Amino acid sequence: MATPLERWVEEQAGLAEPESIYWCDGTEEEARKIVEAGLTKEKINGHSVFHELNRSSFPGSYLHRSHPTDVARTEHLTYVCHPDKVTAGPNNNWMPPLEAKEKLSRLSKGCMRGRTMYVLPYMMGHPDSPYAKACVQLTDISYVAVSMRIMTRLGKGVVRKIGGSENFVRGFHSVGDLDPEKRFIMHFPDENFVWSIGSGYGGNALLGKKCFSLRIASWLGLKEGWLAEHMIIIGIEDPEGRITYVVAALPSACGKTNLAMLQPSIPGYKIWTVGDDIAWMNVGPDGRLWAINPETGLFGVAPGTSLKTNPNMVRTLKAGTFYPTLYTNTALDADRNEPWWEGRDGPVPENVLDWQGRRWDHLQQDSKAAHPNSRFTAAISQCPVVSREFNNPKGVPISAIIFGGRRTELIPLVYESFGWQHGVFSAARMGSETTAAAIHSIGALRRDPMAMIPFCGYNMGDYFGHWLDIGKKMKDPPGIFFINWFRRDEDGKFIWPGFGENIRILKWIINRTNRKAGARETPIGLVPRPGDIDTRGLDVPAEKLEELLEVNPGEWDRETEDAGKFFEKFGDRMPAELWEEFNKK
Repeated sequence: MATPLERWVEEQAGLAEPESIYWCDGTEEEARKIVEAGLTKEKINGHSVFHELNRSSFPGSYLHRSHPTDVARTEHLTYVCHPDKVTAGPNNNWMPPLEAKEKLSRLSKGCMRGRTMYVLPYMMGHPDSPYAKACVQLTDISYVAVSMRIMTRLGKGVVRKIGGSENFVRGFHSVGDLDPEKRFIMHFPDENFVWSIGSGYGGNALLGKKCFSLRIASWLGLKEGWLAEHMIIIGIEDPEGRITYVVAALPSACGKTNLAMLQPSIPGYKIWTVGDDIAWMNVGPDGRLWAINPETGLFGVAPGTSLKTNPNMVRTLKAGTFYPTLYTNTALDADRNEPWWEGRDGPVPENVLDWQGRRWDHLQQDSKAAHPNSRFTAAISQCPVVSREFNNPKGVPISAIIFGGRRTELIPLVYESFGWQHGVFSAARMGSETTAAAIHSIGALRRDPMAMIPFCGYNMGDYFGHWLDIGKKMKDPPGIFFINWFRRDEDGKFIWPGFGENIRILKWIINRTNRKAGARETPIGLVPRPGDIDTRGLDVPAEKLEELLEVNPGEWDRETEDAGKFFEKFGDRMPAELWEEFNKK
């Protein structure tokens, strides 16, 4: 007798009509076969799905070029299909579930003809963790199958774990004909189901990533009493060997991966990477907040990654384990057969093919060889600073929560909230200048509470209330802090050097959690005085440091007014506690 999983796969195959069905087992031999299919059989926009790179300098690495219309998350085509629009909230596109399924059924009829349907059973989280979730994704493209093996714990053991149960997260994905007019990413939270068609880009196609681990999981967290967040998890080791674990939320392309693998400039400090993108957080039996990283891979932005900005990521990319490393929409140094992007170490190569495979002239003004949102996908096990707690089913205890964004003015380098409620309020009004990670105008300011505006799977007013409730469950909630590396001076230059020097700010934060660092009270929170930050050996003039830490209440009027308008969108779902904080302005 067929199991619920087998019946579901058969039903989806009846709709998609694949040439064959292949159940993945997660082995190295299988990965090689799927890569080979991408090298020789499958094509996108006239290119093979994979191009093998230089085996000596980039072992086990492949270049993938996506369709030119398919290079970022398509937020305007991403829907959250709760039974009613109010539950989805103004932060989400909404469509009635029945209407959404009828639309996608028409688009998906026969969408896999002539292709293989890969069945990908995977775990989000360590299989022994009480917080882990069993999932199955279907896809018709080798790029997604290989990527999901890197990003998740994929294997036939998950099929055994699911057994005869109905309790597993379902994901249906097909690239279809890659027509932007037929591209949709639909979420059905009450069914733990994601349906994606018409895109092969990571955030739209790797359904364990943003689709499940944030949009669906945030809804599960609301019902089950935990948080699914767009956050890195790191351990900060001090010279005495003490490790303090923190989480940090920054919008895409705002330095999350660089921060997650920071190489500190202060001797004696180390950063240990638990995760670079997703944190699932629960209040443990001890009353503390605990976090796990449900993923096993890194999906980072390539442009700007170098030995200066993120040496540990460069080392990760060249580690060459049995997990392939994928490069998506980078340029190609044709002479060396190596991936190339703006900001990579060394001189610009003479013979470069751009991200679409065309000859590129570096003298052409405003021309970029690599797409601004080009990516790498690599196993976190290859990272030289991966935390020894990464595979701990319990996760790690969190002492501080950090929020940040890209702001060229107004927001100080760092500050601490007055308490949990004030911290939730401050995070709820967060704004950041947009980047290339999603399709919208770059550089515009948008409200992005907790860096979750594209990823919260339900009404964000209820989400803020859930954060407040989580705080009430803890004996001693972590401190909530805010950072901004991106302040510029009157000449448009960054004031703070960033990268390895950011350890100086992290040092102040963990010292605050241990009550070992000072601060001054301002209307927005507790801000360090210049002398409270370790500036030994730092080449930042005293007046510039004061500018970075300045809080001018008069300049906050427009910010406060704009945040109020944002809060009003959520009507009576907006918690009274946050309006209470707002009215203290």
